[in-house]
Amino acid sequence: MTKNTTDWDLKTFKNLIDNLHDEIMIFDNNYKLVYLNKASLRHYGLPPEHFIGQNFSVLDNTFWGNSTLPIVYREKKTITRRQITNLGADIITISVPIMDKDKNIQYVVMNVNDLYTINELNDSEKKSIDVTYPKTSKGDYIYSSKVMEKIMSMVGQLAAYDMPCLIMGETGTGKSLLAKYMHNISLRKDKPFVSLNCACINPNLIESELFGYKSGSFTGADKQGKKGLLEIADGGTLFMDEVSEIPMELQSKFLQVLQDQEFIPVGGHKPVTVNVKIIAATNCNLQKLVATKNFRQDLYYRLNAFEIVLPPLRERPDDIKALSYFFLNKYNKKFKRNQLITEETLSVLMNYSWPGNIRELDHIIQKMVVLSTDSHELLPQDLPKNLFKFFSTEQIVKEDTSLDDLLADYESRIIHDAYNKYQTSTHVAKALKISQPKAYRLIKKYIKDTE
Repeated sequence: MTKNTTDWDLKTFKNLIDNLHDEIMIFDNNYKLVYLNKASLRHYGLPPEHFIGQNFSVLDNTFWGNSTLPIVYREKKTITRRQITNLGADIITISVPIMDKDKNIQYVVMNVNDLYTINELNDSEKKSIDVTYPKTSKGDYIYSSKVMEKIMSMVGQLAAYDMPCLIMGETGTGKSLLAKYMHNISLRKDKPFVSLNCACINPNLIESELFGYKSGSFTGADKQGKKGLLEIADGGTLFMDEVSEIPMELQSKFLQVLQDQEFIPVGGHKPVTVNVKIIAATNCNLQKLVATKNFRQDLYYRLNAFEIVLPPLRERPDDIKALSYFFLNKYNKKFKRNQLITEETLSVLMNYSWPGNIRELDHIIQKMVVLSTDSHELLPQDLPKNLFKFFSTEQIVKEDTSLDDLLADYESRIIHDAYNKYQTSTHVAKALKISQPKAYRLIKKYIKDTE
């Protein structure tokens, strides 16, 4: 066999393994990951290049829990375990030791399959399998973009302090989930996390809900009185969502809580002292509300001791991909489906503007998993039509217009807009987060008489 034929065979074989549905992972005898196929995107939200070359100690308990590898090295036999990944994928890992001639482990080859793609476990198998969630389990804040990595690093620092914190961002960016995450990584994690959405409650009731009331305070009041949310959250965290909706007449009373950690219940006379961390959130510009006398300036500055601004989903496309896989795993498990998401579908999702942010993405993936019937793949035609609103209606309904034509047209518009703004392939590459050679090829493809 000639060298060229061998190279072709190896290349083809690698391409086949790379595209298997099952995840294939290989560690060497120094605990270094030497191979991982593209299934890593589905399970962890990141491409193989992010993992290959890393030591097991860096990856374990961050991307998965309940690992098989230490047991394989210790017992030198095949080990099977159920695991949960950082994106909530419920997986079964079969780890096989590969021995050298001296019976020492040379490699450990892992075959990882989604639990929902195999038969239900029998009773004895269930008893032999336990589950440990990784540090960034499905209950945590899912992200993979650099901008969110920087924000979450700051969040980790702020969690250790009891100063008030203000989370700002568009509707659906995950402000309430982030507040819960901050509580769960703080020293208050074993105490209550209490949430109040100020926009979803009658303004006349906010005071009694927040501060509680004494017996006989008003008509219809409970004869025994009632604890307010501040007192219920004592020792823990109170999350005030849509804090801009607190009535002006209550803002001074709430300010006292922030300053002195005490308040007087409705109808009461003695102050109640509490130990509560306040996390507030809003999608409004509080500075503008202060300027129009609709929000107290002193309350704004007190809440704004630490400020976290969550960028909209359209500004962090890497998170769109990670969250898509997270929701796919979530709803495949919930509805006992076995759907995959294609690269073409991901491309559409990553180029959509997401006015509803993470919440909108969640709902769309759920609908696709439930309603798709033609195959195990979630295809672009399974997406809601509004995701294609960047095309004219006439273009969409043309019988001779293919998906490739639609995507090429959208890519052309992006390149035209970027080039008109930045003028050079180097600056276009930086703006679109692609390589300069790729930017140059796209400019030459879609724009004549360029550099």
